[in-house]
Amino acid sequence: MGLAVLLTVLFVVAEAAAGWFGHSVALFSDAGHNFADALALGFSWYALRIARRPSTAKRTFGYHRVGILAALVNAVSLVAIALLIGWEATHRLLNPPPLVNGGVMIAVAAVAVAVNALIARWLHHGAAHDLNVRSAYLHMLGDAASAGAVIVAGVVVAATHSSRADPVVSYLIVGLILWSSWGILAESVGILLEASPVGLDMAAVEQAIGSISGVLDVHDLHVWTVGPGVVACSCHVVVAEQTVSSGQQVLRAIVADLEHRFHINHTTVQLEVEGCEQTQMYCTIRQSRQARVGHHH
Repeated sequence: MGLAVLLTVLFVVAEAAAGWFGHSVALFSDAGHNFADALALGFSWYALRIARRPSTAKRTFGYHRVGILAALVNAVSLVAIALLIGWEATHRLLNPPPLVNGGVMIAVAAVAVAVNALIARWLHHGAAHDLNVRSAYLHMLGDAASAGAVIVAGVVVAATHSSRADPVVSYLIVGLILWSSWGILAESVGILLEASPVGLDMAAVEQAIGSISGVLDVHDLHVWTVGPGVVACSCHVVVAEQTVSSGQQVLRAIVADLEHRFHINHTTVQLEVEGCEQTQMYCTIRQSRQARVGHHH
């Protein structure tokens, strides 16, 4: 990740210089996109290092959420840069600049495709399991695709001697950036709002717990993502009156089944004896009295 940051920053400087001398807003926009990716990689690298810190009395879940915050910041920064690129492209379309150098556009964009594809390959394995790394990976794929679009614009400019293809391609890059950032933005916000993990079937989780031998009912079920690779679950399970050791066997079976079938690796189960008052399946968590009093004041 550190090498990817260094390589991206060096390329951004070279591409921005080429855009300046070649009078190409497409190259400038792609350099801006690459700069956002350098920041994204930097945030991701920092988050990966911080997430390794152990849990403390103040942060009992550790620093796993740092990666989610990094993914959110990366997605928001992409949206901001996309809007800036769109504004500049509109200005260039209404006030066409001197003819851009199509050859420079093609040469620099070809290098961009190679650099971004190489970094994306480095990140491919980790992207499947970590939202933070996936945000950086999508940045790189988006850059490779947008650089490919710049090559197309360079060919059109060289063939038609018209500068209008340059800002038009910039609009395509804007659309690509917004599309690639939306999924990361939605998922990171969902995690921060304690939503159930993407793709998890809560009805199947409920059914799996209920199918465990000895379980009579389940309620107050919650499943949420703490951070990359850390999915937590808490639930109340009703069992018949029995010995403590028998209840522990039921508890262990629930924990093992949830981890095996749904990759939920941090499960807390509260056993209740048959006859206890039950609440709804997904309960509404009430604020503490102290929090309510502070709100009224």
